[in-house]
Amino acid sequence: MKFRPLHDRVVVKRIEQEEKSKGGIIIPDTAKEKPQEGEVVAVGPGARDEQGKIHALDVKAGDRVLFGKWSGTEIKIDGVDYLVMKESDIVGVIAG
Repeated sequence: MKFRPLHDRVVVKRIEQEEKSKGGIIIPDTAKEKPQEGEVVAVGPGARDEQGKIHALDVKAGDRVLFGKWSGTEIKIDGVDYLVMKESDIVGVIAG
């Protein structure tokens, strides 16, 4: 990918959910919600405070994260869909 986010922005690739429910029912594409889980692909250098000092972000490339349903701006790079969002739109990092 040839895209570098600025400031406190993060590029996330959605992680697709299972085609079947836990009970074995196949979910059609029209009934699926967009996943709210993704993998961080790239991060910006960080946000600047009032003194101009850069504060690094808490997430890094490779982290699995949860984010809000309406978070981010959808973009397409080389035919792949990504979300660009501020770090504050990320709810948390999934450990393990």
